[in-house]
Amino acid sequence: MNVKAFWLNRTMESFSIQEWESLCDGCGKSCLHKLEDIESGALTYTRVACQLLDTAQCQCKDYIRRQLKVKDCLQVTPAMAKNSDALPDTCAYRLIAQGFDLPEWHPLKTGDKASTVKQGKSVANRVISEVYVHPDGLDEHLISWVKT
Repeated sequence: MNVKAFWLNRTMESFSIQEWESLCDGCGKSCLHKLEDIESGALTYTRVACQLLDTAQCQCKDYIRRQLKVKDCLQVTPAMAKNSDALPDTCAYRLIAQGFDLPEWHPLKTGDKASTVKQGKSVANRVISEVYVHPDGLDEHLISWVKT
């Protein structure tokens, strides 16, 4: 695929909205509930996804209105990408913020919006919706494979 690598040698703050949005690889990992250790502040991922995540396709069912419908929906910003553990290690925003290139399976490199799912780099068919889990039961659904 011959795509101009707009993400290289530029600050994240200089990206257009379209460029910024295209960085999302569609993995669905940022849509998972996380638990924070009160003492250490460390985040642990669960296999419980936001109610708006299509758990098979790893796409938000209402992306435009997601923040109106889900009060704690992540709005990824350059500052978050640079300083937050709320994004997984494989997140394109985080990789770019750390000065790395996108992985070869990223949709911007493959030209295929579904490449993240096809390459097994997403949570597709590996998580459940929060509508099936009691909020007090999140600790029964901890996972460790998300960050790798």
